[in-house]
Amino acid sequence: MFCPKCGKADQESDTFCRQCGVYLPDIDSLAKKQTTPEDHLKANTVMTFLTGIVSITLAIILYAMFLGKENTPVIIYIVAGFLTAMFAWQVQVFIRNLMLKKQLKEKRVIRDKGENDQNVIQPKPAN
Repeated sequence: MFCPKCGKADQESDTFCRQCGVYLPDIDSLAKKQTTPEDHLKANTVMTFLTGIVSITLAIILYAMFLGKENTPVIIYIVAGFLTAMFAWQVQVFIRNLMLKKQLKEKRVIRDKGENDQNVIQPKPAN
């Protein structure tokens, strides 16, 4: 392996270059790492949930602080409205993620059942 910074040859991966000290990652192990759709959905669901909570919390704070006060800039109400709309959007995305998780789980059960049926030796019909 060659160092991408200084070009020194005979380097080992997943260590540091002996000449310039730059980290040399193991490219093969990085390429082999695959994530499942369930992992993507889990991360997406968590981020959607957190974004929804933060947006509704900020909207409530803005409404509580400025609703009905004199000389409140219009932009405050616009921002609070956008935060409320963002919360509504995140709620529907969260529900769709849960539905998709359920659908993936059902498909996986059907696929696993099909694989198990193929592994069972079927008796030959008598003629």
